[in-house]
Amino acid sequence: MSSSDTRQPIVPAAFKAWYDNYHFAPATRVGNTIWVSGQVGIGADGKPGDNMQSQARIAFESLKMILEEAGASFADVVELTTFHTDLRGEMADFTPAKDACFPERYPSWTAVGVTQLASPELRVEIRAVAVIGSGRG
Repeated sequence: MSSSDTRQPIVPAAFKAWYDNYHFAPATRVGNTIWVSGQVGIGADGKPGDNMQSQARIAFESLKMILEEAGASFADVVELTTFHTDLRGEMADFTPAKDACFPERYPSWTAVGVTQLASPELRVEIRAVAVIGSGRG
């Protein structure tokens, strides 16, 4: 196995405590592919956003931070999966945050309605797969 095929955890400094305490990587990179764990709308203060709009914005900011740590950007995202506790009721509030991150060259996207997430206050969780460099040109 070459060094480019070695699994590498991606752990930005802001996520180090989560990595240590909950034993999962915010993302894993193998070669040029990055699998990003689900990101939720909890801010740096440890509190969830007040509504879908703020939670979606926070989750996408976390996704961006992780992608950048791995050497990628939103343009490199090839697959997006979102989990919603009120899929139909809050999609109109979620979509602007998604569209701000992906104004063109849209990734494949699957939105799933779920009954619950890790904490009762959470409304959305976002995971992604990116391929470094795929967003160029």
